[in-house]
Amino acid sequence: MKAGARVLGLVSLLMLAAPGTALAYVGPGLGVGAIAAFFGAVLAVLLAIVGVVWYPLKRFFNRNKPKEPGAGDPQGKP
Repeated sequence: MKAGARVLGLVSLLMLAAPGTALAYVGPGLGVGAIAAFFGAVLAVLLAIVGVVWYPLKRFFNRNKPKEPGAGDPQGKP
């Protein structure tokens, strides 16, 4: 049974990878837009990872640093 499932999966993968005839035209505008959307989605995922992982770590490591005088006050007055 396990070998039969493996063969079925391999055949299914080969059928999905086989090129077929697409009766459609993808112009340069749509092609560039699709590429930009793909890269935008990848960048959004990467920035989400940075926001979830990097900034809390940065806050954790910078929490014990002494604050500079006047750092909270924009005019530097006590």
